[in-house]
Amino acid sequence: MIQNRPINSFMISHLIKLVVFAVLLIGASIAVHAQPPDLPDASTPGLNRRNREDPPTGLKEMMAKQRAERDKKDHEEMLERGDEALRLAKQLEASFSQNKTFTQQDRIKLESLEKVVTKIRRELGGDDDDAGDGSDDANYLKAADEPKPSNMEEAFRYLQSTTIKLVDELKKTTRFSISAIAIQSSNTVLKLIRFVRLKK
Repeated sequence: MIQNRPINSFMISHLIKLVVFAVLLIGASIAVHAQPPDLPDASTPGLNRRNREDPPTGLKEMMAKQRAERDKKDHEEMLERGDEALRLAKQLEASFSQNKTFTQQDRIKLESLEKVVTKIRRELGGDDDDAGDGSDDANYLKAADEPKPSNMEEAFRYLQSTTIKLVDELKKTTRFSISAIAIQSSNTVLKLIRFVRLKK
């Protein structure tokens, strides 16, 4: 026959400690599993902002690729503009050589040439002030290496040869490089255009 042993205070105290320990252990386990992994510490200033500002690596690579494609396209378009400038300069030289006069159609082509070359110079990083305002003919084509036409026929001939030089320099550039010679050539072309406009 089994005798019932009286529960003493030592056993009750031990049982309470065991229950409290189990409750704490279960609570800690729930807290650990409930916290999202790798959450930034809110107390760290700037961490959340940096996470919002830094795009993922895949997005960075995609943006870099798009930028490279855009730069390549811009460079190809600049080369096409160079070809257009050369075509216009040749047509102007041929027209004046044949007609010995500056026609309305030539004036339109000259304006188109000026717009194209101005855009090329801007894309090369040239300054709009480099070409001067054309107010002083004596200083207008003043650099030692720039052509100095004495008449319209020479001006159109120089216009064509300088545009050829510009296009040759553009073809040597890449989307990563800038040619100082190309910038100077574009400035000279613009000065010759303004010389023709003043002398016509």
